[in-house]
Amino acid sequence: MSTRWLNIGAAILLLLMLAPMAHATDSSDTLVEAMIRAEQPPEGVVFEVVSSDPSGLQWALPRIRDYVKRLRARFPGLEMAVVTHGREEFSLQTKMNERYAEVHGEVRSLVQDSDVPVHVCAAYAETRGVEPQDFPDYVQVAPHGPIQIQNYEALGYTLVRVQKP
Repeated sequence: MSTRWLNIGAAILLLLMLAPMAHATDSSDTLVEAMIRAEQPPEGVVFEVVSSDPSGLQWALPRIRDYVKRLRARFPGLEMAVVTHGREEFSLQTKMNERYAEVHGEVRSLVQDSDVPVHVCAAYAETRGVEPQDFPDYVQVAPHGPIQIQNYEALGYTLVRVQKP
């Protein structure tokens, strides 16, 4: 086999490996757009954020806020929730209020102004020595983030995984 064919094969393999990542970055946008175009609203929407990025909520929450605004414009009574269960959830600790003031403000706005509960995962928090009382009152501490998502899905909610663009 010639070197040229090996290089072409390697390029094709690389494209095949990268294709799912390109799709993943816009899948939440695509799903939300499809819900907005639908004749009937979903039973509800649960937004999942799980990232190894400690500041992940800084990029995720503005997207979620935009999704909530657009979905509620189309379906005013639509129930929605947020579940965060990666390293980003630690920015919601009370002691991080100043460092992540914008994140805390976004969460308060979602909870108080938009009636969208925001959940963190107690099980993951406990692995890092963080207790439920280390989070402010406007954050709901779920025993297990993935189970909280499953509970919403059991109610008919549509899962939207919010990933870094």
